[in-house]
Amino acid sequence: MNEFELIARLAQSLPVNESVVTGAGDDCAVLDLGLPDKLILFKTDAVVEGVHFEPDTPPEKIGRKALARCLSDIAAMAGAPVAALVTIALPGNFRAGVVAGIYDGLNALAEQFNVAVAGGETTASPGALLISISLLGVVGRDRQVLRSGARAGDAIFVTGELGGSRAGKHLDFEPRLAEARWLADHFQLHAMLDLSDGLAGDLRRLVQASRVGAEILKSALPVSRAAKLRATSHQPAALAALTDGEDFELLFTLASRDAVKLLDAWQIKFPRLKLSCIGRILAGQGVRLRDRTGSHPLKLHGYVHFA
Repeated sequence: MNEFELIARLAQSLPVNESVVTGAGDDCAVLDLGLPDKLILFKTDAVVEGVHFEPDTPPEKIGRKALARCLSDIAAMAGAPVAALVTIALPGNFRAGVVAGIYDGLNALAEQFNVAVAGGETTASPGALLISISLLGVVGRDRQVLRSGARAGDAIFVTGELGGSRAGKHLDFEPRLAEARWLADHFQLHAMLDLSDGLAGDLRRLVQASRVGAEILKSALPVSRAAKLRATSHQPAALAALTDGEDFELLFTLASRDAVKLLDAWQIKFPRLKLSCIGRILAGQGVRLRDRTGSHPLKLHGYVHFA
C-alpha cells in the first residue's frame, strides 16, 4: 500500500464537525470558525533525515525547508500564513548548535513572510531527526482555491521551471505566496495545487479531484537548467520535469479565454519568474502527453512514499 492508497483508506473514517469546510485531500484543511470575512487554513507537514534532507545538509537549510513546505501549501490555497507550531524529534547524539541552526533558518523564513512561531514540542527520536510543522493561515471567504474545480476547456499553467530539484532547489525554493494571491485577486482560478511530488503525479491528483482529464504538451514543459545538465539518454530532461518532485511551483487552471490576458499581465507583474501554459483540461479521465508522434496516455508517476 503506497502513500496515497493509505491516505484514501484512513480518510474514509476521519471524524469531522461543522467547522470543516474542506478536509483531507487538498493542500490544506479549510475551517470555518465564525470569522466574518475569513476562513482558516490548517496545514501540517514533516521533513525526515534521509528522506527530505541528508545528514550533512546545513542545519539552516533544514529548518528553512521544513517551514517552506507548509508555506507552499498555504500558497496553493491562495491564502496568507499566520502562525506555526514546531515539533522536533532529536536523536540521542544531537548537538545543540545544529538544533539552533535549524531554528535560525526556520525563523528567518518566518520573519520574511510575517509568520509567528508560537511554540511547539521537543521529543526524543530513536533514529532520524524529524521536524513537523503545523501552520495556520487565513483566506477570504469564497476565495480559497481547491484542487477540485478544474473544468473541461481550462488552460493549465505552471510557474517557474521543473526538474532537477535535488541539485539544490528543494532546499532553497521560494514559496509562491505573493504570486498565488495576485492570481486569485485578478483572475478566476478554477483549481490549484503546489508541485511537491512531480508534475506527472500532482496533475493526476488535480484531475482526479476535479473528475476531468488533461493533456499536456511535452514541448511546453519548462525544464530547469539543472534537469538539462543532468539529462542522459536514459533520463531525459522532460522525464525529470515530469517526475523529479519537490519543485514547489504552482500548478493551476483557468478558463482558456483568459490565458493570453494572464500571460501579458504576468510578464509585467513578475518579470523574473517564468509562467508557462503547458496544456488543457479535457472531459473524461486520465492524463495524456502530446509529443511529436501524437497524444499518448501518461504512464509516469511522481514521487510516492512507500511505493
